[in-house]
Amino acid sequence: MRREWQNKVINSLNKSNMWKKKKRKEQFAFNAEKVFLAAGQPLESVFNYFRTTQLGLTEDEVEKRQSLFGKNEVVHEKRKRPLIMFAKAFINPFVGVLTALVAISFVMDVLMAAPGDQDWTSIIIVTTMIILSAILRFTQEWKANRSSEALQKMVTNTCYVKRTGVSEGEISIEELVPGDLVMLAAGDMIPADIRIIESKDLFVSQSTLTGESDAIEKTPKVMGKKHHKGSVVELDNICYMGSNVVSGSAKGIVFETGNNTYLGTIAKSIAGHRAATAFDKGITKVSLLLIRFMLVMVPIVFLINGITKGDWMEAFIFAISVAVGLTPEMLPMIVTANLSKGAMAMSRKKTIVKDLNAIQNFGAMNILCTDKTGTLTQDHIVLERHVNADGTEDRENRILRHAYFNSYFQTGLKNLMDRAILSHVKELNLESLSSSYRKVDEIPFDFTRRRMSVVVEDNNGKRQIITKGAVEEMLGICTYAEFGGEVRLLTEEMQGKAQKFVEEMNNQGMRVLALAHKSFLSKENNFAVEDEQEMVLIGYLAFLDPPKESAAQAIRQLHEHGVEVKVLSGDNDAVVKTISRQVGIDTSTAVTGSELEKMNEEDKMKAVTAGNIFSKLTPMQKVEIIQLLQKQENTVGFLGDGINDAAALRESDIGISVDSAVDIAKESADIILLEKDLMVLENGVLEGRKTFGNIVKYVKMTASSNFGNMFSVLVASAFLPFLPMMPIHLLVQNLLYDISQTTIPFDRMDPEYLRKPRIWDSSDLSRFMIWIGPISSIFDIVTYIVMWWFFSCRTPEMASLFQSGWFVVGLLSQTLIVHMIRTRKVPFFQSTASWPVLIMTFSIMAIGIYVPFSSFGASIGLTPLPWTYFPWLVGILLAYCMLTQGLKVLYIRAFKRWL
Repeated sequence: MRREWQNKVINSLNKSNMWKKKKRKEQFAFNAEKVFLAAGQPLESVFNYFRTTQLGLTEDEVEKRQSLFGKNEVVHEKRKRPLIMFAKAFINPFVGVLTALVAISFVMDVLMAAPGDQDWTSIIIVTTMIILSAILRFTQEWKANRSSEALQKMVTNTCYVKRTGVSEGEISIEELVPGDLVMLAAGDMIPADIRIIESKDLFVSQSTLTGESDAIEKTPKVMGKKHHKGSVVELDNICYMGSNVVSGSAKGIVFETGNNTYLGTIAKSIAGHRAATAFDKGITKVSLLLIRFMLVMVPIVFLINGITKGDWMEAFIFAISVAVGLTPEMLPMIVTANLSKGAMAMSRKKTIVKDLNAIQNFGAMNILCTDKTGTLTQDHIVLERHVNADGTEDRENRILRHAYFNSYFQTGLKNLMDRAILSHVKELNLESLSSSYRKVDEIPFDFTRRRMSVVVEDNNGKRQIITKGAVEEMLGICTYAEFGGEVRLLTEEMQGKAQKFVEEMNNQGMRVLALAHKSFLSKENNFAVEDEQEMVLIGYLAFLDPPKESAAQAIRQLHEHGVEVKVLSGDNDAVVKTISRQVGIDTSTAVTGSELEKMNEEDKMKAVTAGNIFSKLTPMQKVEIIQLLQKQENTVGFLGDGINDAAALRESDIGISVDSAVDIAKESADIILLEKDLMVLENGVLEGRKTFGNIVKYVKMTASSNFGNMFSVLVASAFLPFLPMMPIHLLVQNLLYDISQTTIPFDRMDPEYLRKPRIWDSSDLSRFMIWIGPISSIFDIVTYIVMWWFFSCRTPEMASLFQSGWFVVGLLSQTLIVHMIRTRKVPFFQSTASWPVLIMTFSIMAIGIYVPFSSFGASIGLTPLPWTYFPWLVGILLAYCMLTQGLKVLYIRAFKRWL
């Protein structure tokens, strides 16, 4: 029942609508103030404050409040429809340009063409590119969406409510309204934000909200104004929607429902469309840069050809073809194919990639922020040490035996520490100890005493009280202590040593309990709190939530690959520091949530840059830290597994969760690690950088070669009495070149490239185009000269031979450039492309040479080339490769980068 309601809450949360960013803090602060006011109401006036009665609301009042506040559920958006997803797959800057070009070509080549002269070639080629790219992206996103929906199973649940005229009974949770009286019992999920008015041994787990492992006792005690300085989740008389009752029972008044609950506030910051990631911003910048180049070049080509040739219609059609040539229409397909290949590679490592863009963001990530509980740690408490009161090790397991009796015989709440003691004893095969003792009585735990006692008797009739609890409270009931095997009076000096020892353990991230006993009791039964006096302090128990075995190695490898790791946790600073030290994170600079809250914007920017450890954070503070890091041009990943991590997962450039996470964390993440081995993080980073490198290869080689070709077109258009190539020649050449690039996703990257994060840089792309693009123009001009002088292509009658010669040189140089650009090294000798790239490259080069000799070539106006042309071709291509290699070396030296 509890699990079903948790799924209900979580799934509803994931579908809630997103508020504007600037409203997040305002809404959160407003809810916090209402919570503090609710917590501060005296019990005698609490019913009036919430406008309810001790008998509950009347049916009429319930109807009024339901119409005012709505259902007790988080608002949600409609399920994604396949047609809408398919339509969105076409939303891309290049697709928009290409669609406009298709429309123009349709008007010019079909509608305005004479019967029999209609030409569908360019329309079919470009439309095919658009559709294939959209289908590929739609297919991948649809699969990811279906996988996500498989985790979402909406269920119905109920809660116990008391209303006027109706005895206590179950109603649907959605029907709850502010003012309802709710009955809670062990195992229940908290159905709304509730002010406790009655309780009995009520312990609530808030781990999914706060990251704290221990259950917290909730009481009706009024929280005064002094508590307003703390966090709302620390209020002892408030229970929050989404947490669950571990033990005990209670009655409470609902004061917030649905989207206005604490959990609903978190939902507003995570649902809907997430913020633009580094990948989104980068691809947009690159797209706009290439489109700007096209918008400048195309009108110039049109004017020059119109003026020099006199045929403005032909000049317009040629300019449209140039626009197609300048547009990297394969970019959406190449990008999606690269990302899909990365996703498949990750799936083989038992990792679900929900958002394809996350693969590239993995490679661009230079800061990884991570929660502690469940991600760096194993999320279960272990008994790390049991020591004597004088600080010596408990080698005879005497302290462990007493702790075991206390945990084993108690009938109340067995918390995580009790379970850790029992588990430790089981590992040592000491469970048979309990058979030698019997339980006489018990003094239950309560929040005021912060300790609990059991009274046991052995087979010889020896009776003793064994008490376990918080150190400070335990020292208050101990008159004696065992030091060096002797029972001594507990002096102030001894108390100081005890507190020092505990402080040392706390600084190591351990939670410490003290253990005491009192033997030879005369009392038979009915033991009470007053019997916990004049006890003997015998030792301490130190507990730790240990780190995952793979965490330290994974973080070390991330550091080696240029990824800085920062811990963002809701847990206390001592524990966070210890775990961080154990996994290899520098803890010299640490900041707490309260410290961060007091800083101004400038100080916060400095703190998030310098600090690696952030503790006692609220969910919104995690989001704020990520936003501050992103403002400093960082690509930020976040690794988390709790409800309190969901907002940060959504806000980051790449959200990563683990298999043991709550559902809302999984749904907010881009990537889910199906195994707890964090070593897959390194694989993800490397896969992301490979993907990014292959995408950049295509962008840079296409942009530079297209820029060079169009520059060559400008020169030829200005001086030739005929077009250097017909529009159909440009389209066929562009199609063959695009086909040659389809194997780029299968290419490898040099190891040196994978050593540091990679980000988009549109300014480097423009610089690269200007440096490398004109190289091809130099050899295009050489080709013009060769065809003009050595093959006498000086008249319109010889235009076909001229166009054939340049068609082959242009295609081969464009296709060959992939091997020059793909590596900093000397291609073919120091670094060789993968075999699919090699096969495709040389296949397209062979096809390009064959086309002028084929019937297809003849049909589009190309002419077979004389054999004397080919020595020139070889010489031009060799010189082209040598000059490109030389300029590549100079470029790397000048700008310290290549891809």
